[in-house]
Amino acid sequence: MAGAFSRILSARRSVGILSLVGAGSLTAGYLLARERRVGAAANVRRLYPASAEYPDLRKHNNCMASHLTPAVYARLCDKATPNGFTLDQAIQTGVDNPGHPFIKTVGMVAGDEESYEVFADLFDPVIKERHNGYDSRSMTHPTDLDASKIRSGVFDERYVLSSRVRTGRSIRGLSLPPACTRAERREVERVVVDALGGLRGELTGRYYSLTQMTEQEQQQLIDDHFLFDKPVSPLLTCAGMARDWPDARGIWHNNQKTFLIWINEEDHTRVISMEKGGNMKRVFERFCKGLKEVEKLIVEKGWEFMWNEHLGYVLTCPSNLGTGLRAGVHIKLPLMSKDPRFPKILDNLRLQKRGTGGVDTAAVGSTFDISNLDRLGQSEVQLVQTVIDGVNYLIECEKRLEKGQDIRVPPPISQFK
Repeated sequence: MAGAFSRILSARRSVGILSLVGAGSLTAGYLLARERRVGAAANVRRLYPASAEYPDLRKHNNCMASHLTPAVYARLCDKATPNGFTLDQAIQTGVDNPGHPFIKTVGMVAGDEESYEVFADLFDPVIKERHNGYDSRSMTHPTDLDASKIRSGVFDERYVLSSRVRTGRSIRGLSLPPACTRAERREVERVVVDALGGLRGELTGRYYSLTQMTEQEQQQLIDDHFLFDKPVSPLLTCAGMARDWPDARGIWHNNQKTFLIWINEEDHTRVISMEKGGNMKRVFERFCKGLKEVEKLIVEKGWEFMWNEHLGYVLTCPSNLGTGLRAGVHIKLPLMSKDPRFPKILDNLRLQKRGTGGVDTAAVGSTFDISNLDRLGQSEVQLVQTVIDGVNYLIECEKRLEKGQDIRVPPPISQFK
């Protein structure tokens, strides 16, 4: 995979650079300078041998720690991507955060698209573990944004409070948030905001820069649960994602506040479709329509998203490779959540639970954020359907428990269909 991936990147970089020659001397000059560095990344300067630098992972429980052996570290620690991103930078968040109370985290991030190639000896097994056996060297990732294929996508709103579908997209040719420079981050903002200005109809909206927002605008976005604040999770801060905050960060949303794009948080962009209630089918339809339109506008401006046939859409965290999609609901399960079989049922349905405030929060009462566990190896339609089928099963179980009836653990579903 590595050789083919390298050729794809080289060809697409050249196309992107040629298309940008007229887009501004700063942008074109930067990318041309970067192109000259491809394949010529200098070795990392070491004062001590790799054995002396190997991190202490004895108390760690994340995917990175499971696969980073002294031999792998010695083989990779002196390498760097063309942008200078190193293995130590990639694994720092996993070194600093031994574990997590709710989920087994990945423990490493990519600093650019090339990270997945340069550090493949570690990324590949981490991806295979996190994505339930997906082989990023031999398997190909499907994409399907045809929302008409969704079945039974409207939930009982006595249980489901809100529905949401999100993904991320990265701009090819610019470093990812853990490694981007200030100029790169500002270029991401410029490119994306420029493209979003072309959205029309129900997608028409406005961009709110965190550096220029009024107190009233800020409070309104907080009240609407839209505004992302400076990252405080050590999973993000240890990966370098809070540097220069809030420079070049912002939020765009349509006038109805149902289609939302975050800029320069954990990824270059986070694209979100959401609304109160249980109509997941409508949320996914808006998601597909908006995502297709955003990509078309980005391409019209001479840019493209990071993508390859093995990894799908390339994002900062390996957990989000492939679709980058997380379809989720806030759901009340007062009886199910107390049943000792609840975790096993979620596992077999390929679902995961979080607190309603995100990955680092606990559940409020008996309300959970339930979403798909998988991202890679299945299409967007398949993953959303998995969530719909799974949430409907959880609701049926809750209803049975309300009547004093028993529930059963369903057989495990296959990730790769």
